[in-house]
Amino acid sequence: MGEIVPAQHPVVLRGLAADWPAVRAAATDAGLAGYVRRFDRGAPVEAMVGAPEIRGHFFYDDTARRLNFERHRVTLVQVLKGLLDLADDPAAPCVYVGSTPIPPVLPGFERENAPDLLGPEVMPRLWLGNATTVQTHHDLSDNLACVVGGRRRFTLFPPDQVANLYIGPLDFTPAGRPISMVSLEAPDLERYPRFAQALAFALVAELEPGDAIFIPALWWHHVQALGALNLLVNYWWSRADALAGSPFDAFVHALKNVRHLPPPQREAWRALFEHYVFEADGDPAAHLPVEARGVLGALDEKTAGEMRSFLRKGLAG
Repeated sequence: MGEIVPAQHPVVLRGLAADWPAVRAAATDAGLAGYVRRFDRGAPVEAMVGAPEIRGHFFYDDTARRLNFERHRVTLVQVLKGLLDLADDPAAPCVYVGSTPIPPVLPGFERENAPDLLGPEVMPRLWLGNATTVQTHHDLSDNLACVVGGRRRFTLFPPDQVANLYIGPLDFTPAGRPISMVSLEAPDLERYPRFAQALAFALVAELEPGDAIFIPALWWHHVQALGALNLLVNYWWSRADALAGSPFDAFVHALKNVRHLPPPQREAWRALFEHYVFEADGDPAAHLPVEARGVLGALDEKTAGEMRSFLRKGLAG
């Protein structure tokens, strides 16, 4: 990962997880289900369940104020049994268990099935379901996703295509991250004309069991699970989040406090952001002694603490 991560460009890693016991067990759906059941301790998980009519597309209803599915607390054993029982039913409900930390739910699975590229401190997460679609979204952290069972088709867009993806509400989302309102399978280009420009930049990869993909932070991605029983394990990590909190929090704060200013003030803040945040003119603190740079200094535990203290004082005022 030492060469892949700094480039911040998607990379498909064929066969990265081919030797995992779970991948070998996934030669059949029953084999994969039996392997996963070995580790299950009955811990509850959250399952998204939709009617057959949504065709696996977990999304909003027509008002964009409600969702087209329900959430239920179940066990993985119940999910696996349901997926196997309904595998050949064309009217089966759509079932999806996403972003579930593996160690508390399937203790030991993470030790038998782990990529050599990451350390044990990076939490593995499970994604399980039948034929489902995760609408175009992005994550705040770098992501390594390993296909264990079934096939998955990834369609990726660079971060700078945000204006062409017609993103939905930021604070009401199906699964935590804002999503594109445009159907990839049947885009309405009359309503969303700029999506045609985004498609010109799309990258598509279809992964088999044992394959993996690295998706850099903030790259938009659309994920289709193509089989009756699909299992994916992913890993998110981000040093910046651990030190100073999420950049998304700063983004939302800017929406509230900068976006609605009078145009001249907003342009003044744009200059400050360009200078200090995006370093358009080079290091904005280069003229200051290192010991006097404070929150302008290099990001480390000390500077992160100073930032938090500085923000707390500002909010308290």
